[in-house]
Amino acid sequence: MIARSLVGRIQPLTTELGPGDDAAIVTAPDGRVVISSDMLVEGRHFRLDWSPPRDVGRKAVAQNAADIVSMGARPSAFTVSLGCPPSTPIDVMDEISAGIWDAATDLGAGIVGGDLVQSQDIVVSVTVLGDLGGRRAVTRAGAQVGDRVAVAGLFGCSAAGLALLLAGDRSFPDLLALHRVPVPPYESAWAAADTAHSMTDISDGVVADLRHLASASGVQVRIDSGAVPTSADVPKAAAALKLDPLEWILSGGEDHGFAATFAAGEDLPSGWTVIGEVVAGAGVVVDGELRESGGGWHSFSATGTTAV
Repeated sequence: MIARSLVGRIQPLTTELGPGDDAAIVTAPDGRVVISSDMLVEGRHFRLDWSPPRDVGRKAVAQNAADIVSMGARPSAFTVSLGCPPSTPIDVMDEISAGIWDAATDLGAGIVGGDLVQSQDIVVSVTVLGDLGGRRAVTRAGAQVGDRVAVAGLFGCSAAGLALLLAGDRSFPDLLALHRVPVPPYESAWAAADTAHSMTDISDGVVADLRHLASASGVQVRIDSGAVPTSADVPKAAAALKLDPLEWILSGGEDHGFAATFAAGEDLPSGWTVIGEVVAGAGVVVDGELRESGGGWHSFSATGTTAV
């Protein structure tokens, strides 16, 4: 399936040997390879009655790529493993594969291999390899007291889109689209890689991922909820559903924007918005209140789902 879907497609220069042999060979000019893996499971992370198969493929690439881009790396190659029931139409798997290829190509990366197995539900497992281009890796652990906290991207959009789908409301197509396929601001993350003290992908939610950053750095992060950028449609959708948009903005996952910390006197790159500061202490403080737990998407919680 993987090899068949790649027939006739041109691999980038980073692919020295692509699919068809026992393994692939990918160039690593930097000498270091940044790697991340993630998985999408039907019914847990997507529903085919909500998302076209091609969108599922694009989403799988976006959530993986954002993890290594947050460290300053550029994707060079992806491997893809697909699981599906025997009854799955071949065109569904072809479309998922096409979405993966499209998204990888947009990033200048190749698809160099993978596997296909029988499973109870459709499963899409993607691994991304990336290159740092000679630069230092930007991790969660570098935040310093006195830094400004900034974010790139719009937040609450995916959670709003999910809430609309669950309610059967199709009034805000842009939010529905951002739930189906997140659009990480890759260029903003790459622009920040040289000056950011720390950086992370926002996949679990603003508060949850800033808590990870604060813990890794041994600091406290204080933010102003009103400063977190969102789409103009998010409060409108919340009003239509009689819900609090702030919960989506602060705790909704899968937007795949980025958060970073910068020295107080450092000019921020384009696309970044200051939302707070780093101080001595621990945890995340929102509008003066310490958020000790919760506030994010969890894979093994009873409510940790985007699709059911």
